[in-house]
Amino acid sequence: MSAEQELLTKWRSLPQDKQEEVLDFVEFLRLKTSANKTPLGERLRQIRSLIVASGEPLLSRDEIEKEIASRRGGLQETDA
Repeated sequence: MSAEQELLTKWRSLPQDKQEEVLDFVEFLRLKTSANKTPLGERLRQIRSLIVASGEPLLSRDEIEKEIASRRGGLQETDA
């Protein structure tokens, strides 16, 4: 069995929340090894790693948008 097949087999046996953690970790590793590392990007990756390690769930894209909107005084739609 190849490493890829073994990984998929083990990943599929995990509950969905753990599968998402694995995907988050893989994305972290991918970003960590990317060639274009800026100090800000590296600091953001460190912060993200601390959040993941703490067990605190990461926000979804919708949750991020709601958080931004709430900090800006509510959702403000414009007609464009």
